[in-house]
Formats: sequence, structure tokens, C-alpha cells
Amino acid sequence: MGDFKGRLIALYHYRGFVFSMVAREFRSRYMGSLLGSIWSILNPLAMIFIYTVIFSRVMRAKLPGIDDSMAYGLFVCAGLLPWMFFVELLSRFPNIFVEQAALLKKVSFPRITLPVIALCSATINFLIVFSLFLLFLLLTGRFPGWVVLGYIPLLIIQQMFVVGFGVMLGSINVFFRDIGQFVGVIIQFWFWFTPIVYALTMVPEEAQKILPFNPMTSFVLAYQKIILYGTWPDLMHFKLHFLGALIALLGGIFVFHRLADEMVDEL
Repeated sequence: MGDFKGRLIALYHYRGFVFSMVAREFRSRYMGSLLGSIWSILNPLAMIFIYTVIFSRVMRAKLPGIDDSMAYGLFVCAGLLPWMFFVELLSRFPNIFVEQAALLKKVSFPRITLPVIALCSATINFLIVFSLFLLFLLLTGRFPGWVVLGYIPLLIIQQMFVVGFGVMLGSINVFFRDIGQFVGVIIQFWFWFTPIVYALTMVPEEAQKILPFNPMTSFVLAYQKIILYGTWPDLMHFKLHFLGALIALLGGIFVFHRLADEMVDEL
């Protein structure tokens, strides 16, 4: 417990390092490009335009029971944006210590800062994209109102899980390098087993009974109800999700705590 408390104190002392690394990551994404950081706005705008206009208006994709020409695009974006937030960390964390091996060997700093930097960077990216989505909803008269705040507790639970699970995988991947590749394959299947681009009612009845066992299904359905119906999520429905996320977070911290001192030698 004392060592863990010491790591948290060290993380606080290195907060300047964390902020500078997050800023460096953001700049490095667009360094050398003509438009620079403007791409951080243009890319998500293009994605939102494709789903809300191309799919809904041009391809005339519709949702059953909703008479709105843009409903399908909003349906997809409502679940896809949090999913991208989730996947950015899940795909990055398994290799987070391996990719920074040179830095870990040359510079002395708390290893826990690396997951924190990744979390902060992914959160900034998500906030930019989601803010543009909310602006689009306002401009088209489809903003759901204050219930959009229901995203906050759901995202906290969702990201608690991915941070804990991701840190655990990242710590183990230092010693068993196949984990990073395996996670990439799992993510591809996980996406299609989550009702993001299709409504749950569109799949066969047998699948409707299986998909709820996917923990991301409940999150995505809640996000979609917030945007399409202005419905506040039933947080009691997520009590087991919160418990699982808490266990994952504590488990990730425990595994990292046990393996952190051996990482540099293995790298």
C-alpha cells in the first residue's frame, strides 16, 4: 500500500511531465501538415458528415419506428464516438510500455505516467470530436437537452474498465509480446458484436439474447437512447458494470504494481 501511495505522489510531482507529453503527442499528430491541428476538427467533421448525411440522406438508411431522415446517422454517431474512445485506449495500452522501451531505459520517471498520458490524450481527442457532434445536433435542432450529461457517468464506468484492463494487458505484454496482436483481433470481432451500426431489433432473436452479455451493448444502447429519445440512462442497470470496472481497475493496478520494477530489465 505504501509503494502504491508513493507512485501516486510521484505521479503528482511529475504532472508537468504528463502535461508536456500530452501536448507533444497532440502536436506530433499534425506536425508537418499544412493545416496542422485543424485536422483534429476536419477529420471528425468528415466522419459525422458521412454518417449523418451520406448514410441517412443519400443511402436512405433508416431505423425502424423512427420517422427522421437523419436518425440512422445520429444512431451510429451516438454509439460510435464513445466506442472510438474505448478502443483508442484498448488498442494502445497493450503496447504502451513496449513502445516506450527506449525512453524507460534512458530516463528516470514514474512508469504510471505512461497510461495517464495515454488516457489524457484520448480524452482530449474524444472531447473535440464529441463537442463537434453536439454542435451539429444544436445546428440541426436535434440536441437532446440536459440529458446529454448522462454520457458522463457512463463514460467514467466505461473508461475505468478499459484503463484497468489495458494497464493489466500492457504490463503482461512486456513479458508475453503476443498479447498486443491478440487484442487487435478481438477488437474487430467486438465491434461487430456491439449494436453500433445496426439496431438490436434488426438481428435474429437468438442474437438478441446473446448480445446483452457483451458489456458494451448496454453502454451503446444507453448512448443511443440519450441522443435519439432524450432518455436519461438507468444508472442502476449499470451497477454490475461499475463493479466489474472497479475490479478491472484494481486488478490492473495490482498487476502493474507487481511487475513495474521488472519491466525495464525485460525490455
